[in-house]
Amino acid sequence: MQLTSAKNPHLQAIRRAIAGGRATGDGQIAIEGPHLVREAARGAWRIEQMFVTAKGRERHSELLSQIDAETIEVPSRAFGALAGTENSQEIIALVTPRASTWADCLDDPGISVILDGVQDPGNAGTIVRSAEAFGATGLIFLEGSVHVANGKFLRATAGSIFRTPFLENQSASGLAARLRTAGKKLYALVAQGKASISEADLRQPCAIVVGSEAHGVSPELRSLAGALRIPTEQVESLNAGVACSIALYEAARQRGRV
Repeated sequence: MQLTSAKNPHLQAIRRAIAGGRATGDGQIAIEGPHLVREAARGAWRIEQMFVTAKGRERHSELLSQIDAETIEVPSRAFGALAGTENSQEIIALVTPRASTWADCLDDPGISVILDGVQDPGNAGTIVRSAEAFGATGLIFLEGSVHVANGKFLRATAGSIFRTPFLENQSASGLAARLRTAGKKLYALVAQGKASISEADLRQPCAIVVGSEAHGVSPELRSLAGALRIPTEQVESLNAGVACSIALYEAARQRGRV
């Protein structure tokens, strides 16, 4: 199939979604570049459509042959208007995320990760990569956090988001009850926390909440959590991605996974 005009309504809807870092009206997410497409195919997300230029079809013929989805050819000029990056390598996919539940993210006795207003896509992406690397159960993006459809975030996850259960746009108000039901203790990463990360028992079912660099963990969640600090020298605190990665490594170490 070919689409010849950049003014095609379908292409315009995808362009708006990419530019806004959000899903399309029917909940699909645009991902750019062969690496993310390949990772999505490995994961649990469903690839709905592929968009390529003529050169992209030739360049990525092997990858396209491995994906059971409609491939639509778009002229180079129209594709350039569609892409959100200069280096999308002439391939974009529309994908549908796997639907996850609270049980998927919390019921396992492992550690869960809660992003409380983490808006920086690089930091959030680092957290997701570390969550997969160190065996986290799932991810919960609270209101005010980066959208999973954000292109910079997707690239920063390097594909880990395709394989990790997550919920997004959740409210903090109902989180405490969910954690109690799941039997999970909540820890908050706080620069001035009373206990060091190595002093906490991260072998038990628990969740770690990390806040934005501007505001930290919200007072509502801090009041419910045990405050943990990561000891540092010379600097007062670490960025959200680094801090959460260290905490997840410590949890994996205590559990004998690394």
